[in-house]
Amino acid sequence: MRVALSGWFWERPETGSGQYLRRLAATLARQETDLALTLYLPGRAAPADLPSGISAIALPAPSGPLGKVLWEQFSLPRASRLQGAELLHVPYWGSPWRAAAPVVVTVHDLIPLLLPAYRSTALVRLYTALVSATARRTALILTDSQAAGGDIVRHLRAPEARVRVAPLAADAGYHPDSSLTPLESLGLTPGYVLYLGGFDSRKNLATVFAALAQVRQNLPDVRLVVAGRLPARDSAFAPDPRRLLREAGLPENAVHFTGFIPETLKPALYCGARAFIFLSQYEGFGLPSLEALACGTPVIASDTTSLPEVVGDGGVLVPPDDAASAAAVLVRLLRDDAYHGEMRARALRQAVRFSWERTAAETAAAYRQVVGG
Repeated sequence: MRVALSGWFWERPETGSGQYLRRLAATLARQETDLALTLYLPGRAAPADLPSGISAIALPAPSGPLGKVLWEQFSLPRASRLQGAELLHVPYWGSPWRAAAPVVVTVHDLIPLLLPAYRSTALVRLYTALVSATARRTALILTDSQAAGGDIVRHLRAPEARVRVAPLAADAGYHPDSSLTPLESLGLTPGYVLYLGGFDSRKNLATVFAALAQVRQNLPDVRLVVAGRLPARDSAFAPDPRRLLREAGLPENAVHFTGFIPETLKPALYCGARAFIFLSQYEGFGLPSLEALACGTPVIASDTTSLPEVVGDGGVLVPPDDAASAAAVLVRLLRDDAYHGEMRARALRQAVRFSWERTAAETAAAYRQVVGG
């Protein structure tokens, strides 16, 4: 089967869409040998790091947001038609209105549609309306979780029979035996509580800090590590966590802000943590929680949207705004070695349920479902 794969995010591996594209493409090429994959890239040259078994075609793209739309709606479907593609897969929410071959689109979540703060400009609202309409016209919609699939059926009004779940996975580099040596370069010693996962408002850092403040009433030396590049400016959409820290009444030394963390350092960061806290109010999947589980780090996560599917009984689920419950779990994980060991074992058992081999197999099955009628 000749499959055209949109590579718009290939050169942005720091994004979730970029990671998904790279890991999915590499696993499909290695595992699904009956697929002939062609990656279409916005630019003038194929990348040097292309996985074996994938061909690439560069399609020049005009600059700016309009250039992206023109590339998605015209350049990509035209080029894939000329190459005789039997199926076009757009691995992010941006499928074309019309294509010669059947289209599969991956919709990771409906955040711009469901959360008003994420469609604050007219341009974003127009683009969201466009890709909502084009997703309804596709042969099949892939998504990361049953929760996201339910949102797609309810809010995009897509027929349930044309929505298929293919869960994500942590990369093979996330495992409990990762070296802790890289922590030295970050000025860290093991035993901290970790948050990693972005700073926009739905990530709910204010509740994380409120929980930390309660924990420090019993364990005053506990330190939270907050990983990731901080917002360029303080806003309602992306509140500066340093301001939230002050508002929670915490001293500056209670939290260590690492700044940007490359992928190569993340396994060590998870493995050095006593616990990982992730109280997001909305996730289409919630990959950081799975990465923590794969490293054997006990997870405290929200009991909402996709997170119960990902965390399962491998962690502890609490209401996203319940700082007291999160604090109580943190205190127990920090004090009780036996409980911590039990939760570590549960985390590892839960993590092995997810793999990129499974994701690729589900995706290939979707392709065959579409092309086979």
